[in-house]
Amino acid sequence: MKIDLPGLQMLVAAIELKSLSKAAEHENLVTSAASKRIAELERQLGAVLLTRHGRGVEPTPAGIALYHRAKSILRSVELAQSAVAEFGPGGMPRIRLAVNRSAIIQYLAPALSRYFGLKPDAQVDLQERYSYDIPRLVHEGEADMGIYHALAPAPGVESVPYRRDRVGLVVPLDHPLATHTEILLEQAVEYPFVGYFPRHSFAAFLSLAERSLSHPLKVRIEVSNYEARCRMIREGIGIGIMPEQIAASYVAAHGLKTIHLRDPWAYRQFYLCTRSREELVPSVVDFLEHMLAQ
Repeated sequence: MKIDLPGLQMLVAAIELKSLSKAAEHENLVTSAASKRIAELERQLGAVLLTRHGRGVEPTPAGIALYHRAKSILRSVELAQSAVAEFGPGGMPRIRLAVNRSAIIQYLAPALSRYFGLKPDAQVDLQERYSYDIPRLVHEGEADMGIYHALAPAPGVESVPYRRDRVGLVVPLDHPLATHTEILLEQAVEYPFVGYFPRHSFAAFLSLAERSLSHPLKVRIEVSNYEARCRMIREGIGIGIMPEQIAASYVAAHGLKTIHLRDPWAYRQFYLCTRSREELVPSVVDFLEHMLAQ
């Protein structure tokens, strides 16, 4: 006997919602299609499962018995799908990795290169995300692991320190500030800025840095792409804040200089985060240990 899984899903939804029309809406179907699924399930099993009345539907004793079995069956199918989801189309382990842009550029390529050298059949699905969103994606199971920066570990996930970086002030070589090797950002507040700031928005950045500033920065334009930002800085549109390691790839070619920022927030802590170790499949545990070893 073949029992239709969509029919079981419809039965469970109809019993829990006590309405075939609400169950149909929950499953994105019209009511007639939902009714047909229940009728086909009853035909397959040779028993009436639901009784209809003016207020909705109620399960028969046979329907109640099947409801409890159906819940178990659907849960088993969900677990089976989750087990297979950790593998790619070729059947090899797949890790879903959510990382912010700075970490991708600064740290990820060497670590992944070494990992693929050890595990040539492994697959990594890389998702570029903002730091503030990465712990949520991991907590909700949309990513297996994340790399984010924050002032403190995020709640809801297990985080371990990974790397630290530092942001600096990028200016043209002929800029008045170019004579300095390090400054506080307060010394630059009178100059216009080409934006995209630590914490990904100007408002969020100000909440981090405003205590050390006499007034907000003057932002002429915001550009997320690092090279494009450097080009605009070179053209005198404004000065900018960038991770020093990333800026080093562009400053010489564009006639720029990076000045160390002495502000405490200029140092950033990156974290690796996962769900609890007990929930991790072996391939994710192996990848986590590899990343920590780097």
